[in-house]
Formats: sequence, C-alpha cells, structure tokens
Amino acid sequence: MTSPPRRPIRSYVLRQGRMSNAQQRAYEQLLDRYALAYSPRTLDLASVFGRTAPSVLEIGCGMGQATAAIAQANPHVDYLGIEVHSPGVGSLLKLIEQAQLTNLRIIQHDAVEVVEHMIVPESLAAIHVFFPDPWPKKRHHKRRLIQAPFAHLLASRLIPGGYVHLATDWQDYAEQMLAVLTGEPLLENTAAAFVPRPESRPPTKFEQRGLRLGHHVWDLVFRRRAAQ
Repeated sequence: MTSPPRRPIRSYVLRQGRMSNAQQRAYEQLLDRYALAYSPRTLDLASVFGRTAPSVLEIGCGMGQATAAIAQANPHVDYLGIEVHSPGVGSLLKLIEQAQLTNLRIIQHDAVEVVEHMIVPESLAAIHVFFPDPWPKKRHHKRRLIQAPFAHLLASRLIPGGYVHLATDWQDYAEQMLAVLTGEPLLENTAAAFVPRPESRPPTKFEQRGLRLGHHVWDLVFRRRAAQ
C-alpha cells in the first residue's frame, strides 16, 4: 500500500479576515481585468503587458500600497505581484484601478508554485520580498519563505545583474536571510551585510507597525552574478 503524497510546508496560513465593502467590490469587479489566473505553464510577460520592458516580481503585496506606489513611480517597468489573501488582493485591485496602472498585474496563488511553474528562468530584472511572515516561534521557522531551495529558485529567475531585495523587521529572520542568500552561489551581496532602506522602497503597513513596536528594519540587496 502506497502512502499518500506529503503536503508541502506552506509559508503562509490563509487568514482571510473580513474584506471591507470597497475591497469586496474591487475583488468582484476588477479581478478579471487586473489579475492573472495561476497555471502550471510559463507566462509570457510581454504578452501580458503588451510590450517588452524590464519585469519585476513582488512576493507578498500585503494591502498593496507600496506595490502600487512603486509601479506608479516606474511606468517604464512592468510589475507582477503575488498575494494569497483576498483582502489584500481586493485592496491592490482598487489601487490599480484608481491610478489606472497599466504596468501592474497580480496573481492570487502560492508564490513558490508561481515562481517554479510560471516564471521563465533569467527573465526578471528584480524580485521584491518585503516583510514576509516571520514565523517567530522556533518550531515554525521551517515555514519561513526564505530558505535555501527557494533562494536558488529566485536567483535562477533573475537576469545576470538582476537583484533580489528583501526586508524584514525581525532580527533573527534578517540574519537567516543574510546567511541563506550569502550561501547561494548565483548571488552576490551588494554590501558587506545589510543596506540602508533604499529610497525606492516606500514604507509598508507592516514596516510602520513594526517601527511602532520598536523593531529595527533590515534590508538586503543581492545581485545575480554575471555569467562566467
């Protein structure tokens, strides 16, 4: 008798919460317009956006304010956001519509599966992972998104010279991120360790909450090494 396949460890729990009326309306009316359905097939970003432009992936958009602000500030760059929680998706859809952002689309699905199956190797100019769930209890650290296998997967999707930018307000997670990315042969640090918050990264809701709680914030920027 064969054992059932083991379920993968997820880096998130679907705490959907209650959507506001505005988020619910946006979710119902705008999902088909600005969201892409998950499919285990590679995605042609040029076809999605109707042009050839640098492409940036953001994993975990939260409520979307920082994601929308970055896309609005860089109209020459195309952005693909990944978020699993419906209130955040609804919030970001509303922001896309309000600002008429033609360079931002969203996928509501597990980030690991999207990157593995939908993103072409060496296709992204950058990857942003801002304030992923820190899973602070030691027994839950295995759920943290930034682990060596996923770091390698992310690095493989960057073009040579492309970068991955991470941020967290949990020191032990920051140290884990630094160790994991330092151990990835495809990547090299742009600093001795951490970098000051780049002006290009707007403060996020989660960051502001952490600062109110007295947390420090750590940013890391690693680049994909040039082909040898």
